[in-house]
Amino acid sequence: MSNEAAAGNSTSTLGHLALGLTLLAFGIGSTGVIDHVGAGDAAGLATWVGGVALFLVGLLALRAGNTGEGTAYSALGAFWFTWGTGVGDAGSAEAAGLFLLLWALLALTLTVASGGSGLFGQGVYGLLFVALLLTGIGALADNAGLGKAGGWVAAVAGLAAWYGATAAVAGWPTSLARGSRAAAAS
Repeated sequence: MSNEAAAGNSTSTLGHLALGLTLLAFGIGSTGVIDHVGAGDAAGLATWVGGVALFLVGLLALRAGNTGEGTAYSALGAFWFTWGTGVGDAGSAEAAGLFLLLWALLALTLTVASGGSGLFGQGVYGLLFVALLLTGIGALADNAGLGKAGGWVAAVAGLAAWYGATAAVAGWPTSLARGSRAAAAS
């Protein structure tokens, strides 16, 4: 196995773990399901794990020649670092909503660009897009229900990213075999 292949595989796994943990913390905080825990309580995790760690993983992936993952993780690292360091600032709800909607465009780009990566690539980015869209619109419209819905979607995206990384390490399945679907249809 070449160093480049090993670096690409480990950056993918580490990137999905960091993204998964950050999305879970942000999502659960946004839902309000745990008393006295809000999305802002995930700021430290978002800054260091979602921000710094993802950005560094992205740089390692770029160095290994994986431009797709490198771009995704570096950009998501910039998002989480910016979000984590800006939580609690005196900005308006409209500014927060616009921030989330602009970053939803990044998630949409990642969703489209990861077309061949299956459920744990395209699915995670697609769920991230929906989460940011709902949370951003909720902030702009002053609608807590949309923010909570976005939190649930973010938590599901976090679970999917976490499962994808854990599956890669543990050798668990990450997709349904086409043969079993064909056999089931017969």
